[in-house]
Amino acid sequence: QVHLVESGGGSVQAGGSLRLSCAASRETYASNCVGWFRQAPGKEREIVALTYTSINTGGREFADYADSVKGRFTISLDNAKNTVYLQMNMVTPEDTAMYYCAAGPPKPGWNAATMCPLEHFNHWGQGTQVTVSS
Repeated sequence: QVHLVESGGGSVQAGGSLRLSCAASRETYASNCVGWFRQAPGKEREIVALTYTSINTGGREFADYADSVKGRFTISLDNAKNTVYLQMNMVTPEDTAMYYCAAGPPKPGWNAATMCPLEHFNHWGQGTQVTVSS
């Protein structure tokens, strides 16, 4: 059984930064899709950032971000620590949501979005709340 545990959420003022972490109970992230998702009250869960490193192509990394966070958020992976991070910069009140990390097997595709569809994520953390005040 894989357990994912998020941390790093909290309250921050608009324009500030937060770094979310998600630790896995065992080696989970290598050669798997890894992602951060968020869900605000009354809204559907949405993809924030995805990453996948393909061992079949010499370790090429694929990454994708929601348009709303491009240039502000960065996903990174430390396989030695079984931890994935989401660095959030220049946050806005629209970033307020519960943030979840997830992992799952990839499918054939040509970029992170096609190789890592939402339905392939089968391990989820419990979430960490991020609240941005104006």
